[in-house]
Amino acid sequence: QLQLVESGGGLVHPGGSLRLSCTASGDTFQFYAIGWFRQAPGKEREGLSCITSDGAETIYADSVKGRFTTARDIAKNTVYLEMNNLKPEDTAVYYCAGNLRPTLIAQRYDYWGQGIQVTVSS
Repeated sequence: QLQLVESGGGLVHPGGSLRLSCTASGDTFQFYAIGWFRQAPGKEREGLSCITSDGAETIYADSVKGRFTTARDIAKNTVYLEMNNLKPEDTAVYYCAGNLRPTLIAQRYDYWGQGIQVTVSS
């Protein structure tokens, strides 16, 4: 069992930055790849990034490559999503999720956080 909690969302101006955190409880976090996803109203859930269980490898969607960075602090049971140069189209509910294998396919993830709102607006 893996429980995930997102934090760090909020309102930011276009061009600004935010850092989301995904903190896990329990002692199984070390075995899971952690992905970040988002879902805007009326749209499908979109895979953004994934980091392997050891933090050695990352995957990014083309839509965020070069702007978003994911990192893992194993000692803190936390994965981060650093988001830079944010655009209004980045507005969505952001989720982190855990899976034993790294992938950007949402349907393959077993454990999900509750989601957190990110709004990019002037």
